Amino acid sequence: MDLHGLTVAQRRMLAAVVIVAAVAFFGAPRLLHGGSRTVAAPPLRAPRAAHSRAASQVVVDVAGAVRRPGLYHLARDARVADAIAAAGGALPRAEVDAVNLAAPVADGVQVLVPRRGAGGVAAAGTGLSSGPVDLNSATAEQLDALPGIGPSTAAKILAYRQEHGAFRSLSELDAVPGIGAGRLAQLKGLVVPR
Repeated sequence: MDLHGLTVAQRRMLAAVVIVAAVAFFGAPRLLHGGSRTVAAPPLRAPRAAHSRAASQVVVDVAGAVRRPGLYHLARDARVADAIAAAGGALPRAEVDAVNLAAPVADGVQVLVPRRGAGGVAAAGTGLSSGPVDLNSATAEQLDALPGIGPSTAAKILAYRQEHGAFRSLSELDAVPGIGAGRLAQLKGLVVPR
């Protein structure tokens, strides 16, 4: 087709047809999909990062004589003092001497700061309630307070944990000398991991 032989009106008409065809070809998908853009999916490692962040934290319930009682997310290696600080600190009427500020906290426990004169609310002087004891962070005193676990068995649990690493289930306690099926049944619901 010789474009030079076309009149000005014919050239304008041809140009308009080409423009309309280009718009129809390139613009139709946008019109059909509402002008939406495809958004790239987040990288696969993003959920793992969120999971690892959650795995490195514990959730504790701080209650009693503190400024802001409630649930707090703390680092896995946090202590009772960290939990109380996260709750705004102890109130003036708190009996902080009744709480072991150095005790490690475990996921799902309650840190209870008693009021003066409340008497004996905290378990074993740790400030932790009688909720489940975390086998992976419990002290010898916390383990000794469990039914059927004395000082020597608590020491064996700590030695086993030191040698073999973290407990992944309650049934792993069966490998500790002195703990059998009956003792495991007694501990069910009292320790984590369950």
